[in-house]
Amino acid sequence: MKVLVIGGGGREHAVCLALSRSPRVDALLCAPGNGGIARVARCFPQVKASDVDAIVRLARDERVDFVVVTPDDPLALGCVDRLEAEGIPAFGPTQQAAQMESSKIFSKRLMQKYGIPTARCEVFTDCGAALAYLDGQQAPIVVKADGLALGKGVVVAQTLDEARDAVRAMMLDGRFGASGARVLIEECMTGREVTVLCFCDGHTIRPMPASQDHKRAYDGDLGPNTGGMGAIAPSPLYTPEIAARVEREILRPTLAAMNAEGIAFKGVLYVGLMLTPEGPKVVEYNARFGDPETQALLPLLDSDLMAIFQAVRDGQLAQADIRWRDESAACVVLASGGYPGKYASGKEIAGLDAAEALGATVYHAGTREQDGRYYTAGGRVLGVTAVAPTLRRALQDAYAAAERISFNGMMMRRDIGARDV
Repeated sequence: MKVLVIGGGGREHAVCLALSRSPRVDALLCAPGNGGIARVARCFPQVKASDVDAIVRLARDERVDFVVVTPDDPLALGCVDRLEAEGIPAFGPTQQAAQMESSKIFSKRLMQKYGIPTARCEVFTDCGAALAYLDGQQAPIVVKADGLALGKGVVVAQTLDEARDAVRAMMLDGRFGASGARVLIEECMTGREVTVLCFCDGHTIRPMPASQDHKRAYDGDLGPNTGGMGAIAPSPLYTPEIAARVEREILRPTLAAMNAEGIAFKGVLYVGLMLTPEGPKVVEYNARFGDPETQALLPLLDSDLMAIFQAVRDGQLAQADIRWRDESAACVVLASGGYPGKYASGKEIAGLDAAEALGATVYHAGTREQDGRYYTAGGRVLGVTAVAPTLRRALQDAYAAAERISFNGMMMRRDIGARDV
């Protein structure tokens, strides 16, 4: 099969690397791709992941047999719908199903309607009404932009003044464009967070091992929210008892709720959970693989990823062979100085071969290759992943490999997984 993967980050590098090992895949393409993905796939940097017309045209011109749509933007724009309409099989939810991520209001109302545990919240389309509502609340409190915001549209405000500033920034200043025209203000849940990614084919839901992302920019869970500074899998917090409760109270009811609304969800459903004193509750849904959770999960997959993708698309997930290695994985993200704010690009990267010589996998998230050398080309630049029999060893190995890499302004958190070893 000739397979096209859409996207150009660390998540896509992990997907491409896994697909490159599938006996079903004869040729692998990626658009736009990046410097690392180019090692295993033919890249098309001129095709943006958000340009659905160009994606459909590329798939048709290259006569691909299957397309894997991984980023949120093309899913929200209906990329899978367009490809299937052209007779090109594709992995990922339809535009309607992708509302689980593209509209926090849609997913929140779905949870409220079908009794899926989540935080209490109110929705606002008027800035004045939102500010007036805050006058009667207590901090900490959470302000969320309704639409897609690169993982940065959530503010956990420690004071009401901070919450007011967040509302004004989203609704008046347009920090997230149209995504912030509507906001949710919700209670601040307490507990530890875990992520459960699930393969879904519209009828069957099969969860992957739980993982833990580290969203804050700095050690100690301080600083602004980012797209994710590291991840571990499986999560030591996610006991068999909690897993059974989540599947009973959240996962299966979510799929049933979507079907009750006449929406078949096919693809990867990302369920962000808070393990509260009252039990697990949903923080958010995403409609695709998480980043960087994927970089910690796929190295643990002991089955053919392409076969799973086909089973999901064809509604045969119940019969799919999905096995996971009985080991732990840790991913440490190396980012450009200043991220998630302003940062410089074009810095030469050293030490990639030395890191991989230690047995780690280095996923490229924001890199550019030129004449055999690699340069930074994004906020999150690399994800260094190690797999070992224990989480402690995986973390030690990931950090040992990360220390071999350098570029001007490089930053990383040095406490990924520290609370759980």
